[in-house]
Amino acid sequence: MTVAFEKCTNLSGDTAILHGFFGRAGGVSSAPYDSLNCSTASGDVLENVLENRRIVLRSLGLMPDTLAIAKQVHSAMVVTATGPFDEASRPEADALVTDRPGVSLGVLTADCVPVLFADSEARIIGACHAGWRGAVDHVVAATIDAMEKLGADRDNIRAAIGPCIHMPDYEVGNEWANALVARNPEYERFIHIPRGAEREHFDLPGFVLARLREGGISDPGHVGTSTFASPEKYFSHRQGSPGRQLSVIALTDTGH
Repeated sequence: MTVAFEKCTNLSGDTAILHGFFGRAGGVSSAPYDSLNCSTASGDVLENVLENRRIVLRSLGLMPDTLAIAKQVHSAMVVTATGPFDEASRPEADALVTDRPGVSLGVLTADCVPVLFADSEARIIGACHAGWRGAVDHVVAATIDAMEKLGADRDNIRAAIGPCIHMPDYEVGNEWANALVARNPEYERFIHIPRGAEREHFDLPGFVLARLREGGISDPGHVGTSTFASPEKYFSHRQGSPGRQLSVIALTDTGH
């Protein structure tokens, strides 16, 4: 089976930056993890998950021992990666940044928003996992700030979000919606009751894109369809999928 991944044009203009938003096809895991499950916390056979990760990296032309994935906890914590992480001692964080060629930053999702960042001039990249909690707690801003501390210029940072749950599929209800708006009345514009629905829904990708623009990222990209609405293509937590897809960005030693 062919490994399927999507790229965003605003991250693809530099040969020194490789990236991909992967789905669930093209791996070695059997049901219900079929087939490109990249989460070691899913209950899948460990060797299958590790092979799936190798498949992802090889498909991008990256070495299989370069991956850094944090232990994601729905936070706004950012870690600067200076090398790949050991699976047993990986740090708790939901965002990673690096200026090191040969370090492949990865985030795992199955409805939450994967966000990839790159400043091609400063040669600094970032990746974050933005569920609603992390997004509301400013994980996007924290990632941009961490990139700037490494020497990036936010005016030069490009970013894109990948496959995630879309508003028509993300029912949250009145109590959740009211709690969100209580934090910031401006957030009300991301709450909708779609035609035919009775309860409030949340526009998570719209919210994350707004946070990127608020952080100074002009014209952030968006690739992929709703994970919930495309269970044959993506893992979706709300669809009951135990697997997680991987999004990756890396610097190489190649110039422009």
